[in-house]
Amino acid sequence: MILTRRLLLGGAVALSVTSAPAFAQDKGLIGIAMPTQSSARWISDGNSMVEQFEAAGYETILQYAEDDIPTQLAQVENMITQGVDALVIAAIDGTTLSNALENAAASDIPVIAYDRLIRDSANVNYYATFDNFQVGVQQAESLVAGLEERFPDVSPWNVELFGGSPDDNNAYFFYDGAMSVLQPLIDEGRINVASGQMGMDVVGTLRWDGAVAQSRMDNLLSANYGDQEIHGVLSPYDGLSIGILSSLKGIGYGSGDMAMPIVTGQDAEVPSVKSMIAGEQYSTVFKDTRELARVTVGMVDALLQGGEPEINDTETYDNGVLVVPSYLLEPVSVDLSNYEDVLVGSGYYTADQLQ
Repeated sequence: MILTRRLLLGGAVALSVTSAPAFAQDKGLIGIAMPTQSSARWISDGNSMVEQFEAAGYETILQYAEDDIPTQLAQVENMITQGVDALVIAAIDGTTLSNALENAAASDIPVIAYDRLIRDSANVNYYATFDNFQVGVQQAESLVAGLEERFPDVSPWNVELFGGSPDDNNAYFFYDGAMSVLQPLIDEGRINVASGQMGMDVVGTLRWDGAVAQSRMDNLLSANYGDQEIHGVLSPYDGLSIGILSSLKGIGYGSGDMAMPIVTGQDAEVPSVKSMIAGEQYSTVFKDTRELARVTVGMVDALLQGGEPEINDTETYDNGVLVVPSYLLEPVSVDLSNYEDVLVGSGYYTADQLQ
């Protein structure tokens, strides 16, 4: 009988021991460090990896750091001390793990960066993620499609831009991908950023905090939209989108003759899918965490069994020390036209979950 150790919830680490089916061999112990349980997406990631690692014959330690950097560092160090055979890390801040990863390397523990690139360290073996530039492209393309659909006779469209957390390397890919679509329209005068706020140094949202996004949206509306309407908001993540929508609804958008602006998102979280169904959030980007877990488990298994992990990108992700060999999965843009097929049809959600 294999004992599976699941260590949860940050600082005061709880230890529960559960039994799992016996396998032909105990292949090893895998440490899985996740950033937070405040997002349903990361809970799904953790659960998917535990399930798939166990099915492949591994024990797992799964920990969440609740977006606290010292907690995640302590968790990773603790996993190394416990003798894990490999580490899978979704970093809170991808620049803060160098010392811990030196210790991992000294113990011959391979490291897989999971969906967030770990920067400034030579001790990152592989990276499993989605095509993050394409995520941004899809968000911007959906934003423009929504503007054309809902405001066909308006020119220019008034749009505001939100970025992700500046300490998350992915946030820059999302923003750059989106701007590859939006910047030409801004240059042509078809899109007007009334606030003038552009660039990740200005529009970034630390820790992907929805309350921070809502407060910034409040300020943007009061400072720039007293005598004009806003037509769209580029939001890189559903948790920000919900805050942005709360701000918009708070001053009457979506009621009376004030059409709801087009608001994008990412991760297909249940509240945002429900918001789409209700006619509020326009779209999201679905990233199937089951597939990301499958790729990650395959990478680790290949490494520990003496094989070569499957990769499909050796150019994109320079972490400041080396280009990390990566496997990029394709994201899927989701709106009212396809959410049932993509999300329910794939079994990711049941229809009841979205009611």
